[in-house]
Amino acid sequence: MEPRIGNNNFWTLIKGLIVGGTMLVPGVSGGSMAIILGIYDDLIYSVSSFMKHKSASFKFLLLFSAGGILGMFLLSRPILYLIEEFPMPTLYFFMGAVLGGVPLIFKKSELKKFSIRGLFYVVVGIVIVTAVAFIPIGGSDSSLDADLKGMLFLVLAGFIAAIALVLPGISVSYLLLVMGLYDETVTAISQVYMPFLIPLGLGLILGIILTTKILEKAMLQFPQPTYLMILGFVLGSLAEVFPGVPAGAEIILCAVTLSAGIGIILFISNKF
Repeated sequence: MEPRIGNNNFWTLIKGLIVGGTMLVPGVSGGSMAIILGIYDDLIYSVSSFMKHKSASFKFLLLFSAGGILGMFLLSRPILYLIEEFPMPTLYFFMGAVLGGVPLIFKKSELKKFSIRGLFYVVVGIVIVTAVAFIPIGGSDSSLDADLKGMLFLVLAGFIAAIALVLPGISVSYLLLVMGLYDETVTAISQVYMPFLIPLGLGLILGIILTTKILEKAMLQFPQPTYLMILGFVLGSLAEVFPGVPAGAEIILCAVTLSAGIGIILFISNKF
């Protein structure tokens, strides 16, 4: 399946901008936002089938990546400011955005009526995301002065991080914390320390290629269980976004922002 870049170049850029801008929001992974915006399938197909559709895939990924990088620079700081200053209404907005994407994912599963098997796949997805959140944060012996053993560990860590990057609902930042690499990665990026970044990036690239290949086959051959599990991933991520029950005047404000999040995502997914 070739990525649908056609006349949607502008919206590919905009959706990339939104994904990039929201990647630092707790519980809202890049994969979750991509599937909520209806661009996830195209991303998977364009990466996994890159050699078959070089021109279309390259153009699509370039537009999306440009939007993502732009979003990180333009939107990340304002969004994090809103979360810090107005946590309840802001996080309720993102909860609404997640909920607004549920109908699109459910539609892709093509489930016609309730079934125990369908519910099972959703529950499995929820359990996987929830289980990841309960993995204790650990440490490692890796440092910026990595030897051969450390570099091999970084390749493996990049591979694992890639799985989280591709699958919705799983935080890459949290997995880096679990592996004891979050601080080192941030430092390496800020210092552009290539002996650390190259093996990590190599593992990331290998992981993305393999994960997208497997996911593409699952989407094509087993669409219903795959999309229902993805639905579970997305629903499971709500627990991390949920900031608690609002009180007083915030109840009305949170209801408004929740509704706005649902409405905006429904509009985008239906129109574009």
